[in-house]
Amino acid sequence: MSDLIITGIQANLVWENPEANRRMLESTMAAITEPTQLLVLPEMFSTGFTMHAVELAETMDGPTIQWMRAMAKQHRFILTGSLIIREGDAVFNRLLWVLPTGDIGYYNKRHLFAFAGEHEQYTAGQQRFIASVNGWKVNLQICYDLRFPVWSRQQMHKTEQGLTPEFDLLIYVANWPERRSHAWKSLLVARAIENQCYVLGVNRVGTDANQIAYSGDSMVVGPLGDMIHQVTQTESTFTCTLQKDELDSVRRSFPFLRDADSFSIFPD
Repeated sequence: MSDLIITGIQANLVWENPEANRRMLESTMAAITEPTQLLVLPEMFSTGFTMHAVELAETMDGPTIQWMRAMAKQHRFILTGSLIIREGDAVFNRLLWVLPTGDIGYYNKRHLFAFAGEHEQYTAGQQRFIASVNGWKVNLQICYDLRFPVWSRQQMHKTEQGLTPEFDLLIYVANWPERRSHAWKSLLVARAIENQCYVLGVNRVGTDANQIAYSGDSMVVGPLGDMIHQVTQTESTFTCTLQKDELDSVRRSFPFLRDADSFSIFPD
């Protein structure tokens, strides 16, 4: 396990226009000059946070998945972000984890935002998905999941090396409104502190067709809750290096996770 280079794109998404968003994001990726291992896009990056789920849903063989595969292969990084995916009669807000090889893993959003009717248009996920890159374990989550700490809570596993944390990095992709930005910023820091891990939150900016404004506030938070990087209001592409030695030092100096409650999650 060595250091991990991550990049986030805080974008102003074009409402319900996948082709335009793919073009915009492809141009943004082409302009990146720094090396990166993992590139993260916002929630529903191809459409914005829309309740027109059936009309805009794609399949796992659809154009946006093919585009993600092409971008990951071309730039030789892992590409992740959520979009609307249909499987049978179900539609999911699905976070894709696309490798340069074309292999794909995914996480279906567990906590659907009933305040906006998301639970009426989408099917809730039932399982967490913890991915791996360069020796790092990455817990993938989507927007509203941030408000529910049990779903993202660190668990310790017995290994040959002793008790080992379940993950090292938490990622939240979002369309989180500006009016609740204080909660977004506070909860990202809280998730980092309580789980003794890095947290990356990638949000969008601009105003959508429902006249909901987004201030971005994408950020990288360290395992002590320290702010490593934050960007607000403007479109931005940012790259940070997450340091393995720093993570190990925090967990060694403050072994709080050893005292955590053990538990199991059984989704409905």
